[in-house]
Amino acid sequence: MNINIYYGGRGLVDDPTIYVINKIQGVLEELNVKVTRYNLYEVKNTITTLSQTVNDADGIILATTVEWLGMGGFMQTFLDSCWLYSDKSKLTNVYMFPVVMARTYGEKEVALTLSNSWEMLGGKNSEGLTAYVDETIDLEFNKEYTGIIEKYAENIYRTVSKKIETLPSSSMTIRKSIVKETIQLTPQESEQLSRYASDDTFVKTQKQDIESLASIYKELLNDQENGGDDYYLDTFRDHYVAQAGFSSTYMLLIADKDKTIDLRIKQGDLAVEFGENPEADVIAKMTKEVFDQIAEGRITFHRAFMTGDMTAKGNFKTLRMLDELFAF
Repeated sequence: MNINIYYGGRGLVDDPTIYVINKIQGVLEELNVKVTRYNLYEVKNTITTLSQTVNDADGIILATTVEWLGMGGFMQTFLDSCWLYSDKSKLTNVYMFPVVMARTYGEKEVALTLSNSWEMLGGKNSEGLTAYVDETIDLEFNKEYTGIIEKYAENIYRTVSKKIETLPSSSMTIRKSIVKETIQLTPQESEQLSRYASDDTFVKTQKQDIESLASIYKELLNDQENGGDDYYLDTFRDHYVAQAGFSSTYMLLIADKDKTIDLRIKQGDLAVEFGENPEADVIAKMTKEVFDQIAEGRITFHRAFMTGDMTAKGNFKTLRMLDELFAF
């Protein structure tokens, strides 16, 4: 028989829950039960992987302390990981025993929350052990209290060893409808995901990748709203001011968009398209932001060049003509 204890408190020396689970563990081990204990505060960075340890247990003890409100974050994170990553087909045969000690109001509510959570996961619930304890010493030196704890441990052994059946509950019906909406994963996939979720470096990288993709899609959306690729070409076509008899060629590179615009002006007629022209009279390079500022009339080509926002090479007299050829 395998019993796992998951302690969700903060590990304080005078935590009454620690005394209770120590006593329960001692009784179970005397009955030749293999007891494995997990102090969640010691493995807070890898709590998600603990959901896999539940699969091989015959019964578990969820133990926590109410210090001000509710069960605390460690236990909640553990239950979340069980919902996300555990093999729920195996949880149906796992008994859960809540142990909740409180130094403020709410031990029964937390025990009920633990029971409801375990039912939703598909496991079997058993009677919990709850108490309000002002001082841990009140438990240690009270024989009657100690006797109750020992009997509770014996009841855990009897319940699990005899595989006592429990009556069905409405939570099971609700769980079935919820599970239909969740992604079905194999045990191997669940274990992999739980390990990834506990890897801070992996999670950080994933967040950066998501932010990067979101930025790319946002830029693509903005481009589409501006007319897509036609935006760049139409900007020049719509604002062209013909200069009689003027002929020249320009190649403009929008560096961060990987766009190369080929401008050819012959005797006042404009031809604009995407493409490279290494032999152009002027080759200029700028960012999409600078291009937008020029297109919106906030700055000129000449000013962008003088401030360094646009780099250029070639015939600089021809470069200065850009502001006369295109009225933004």
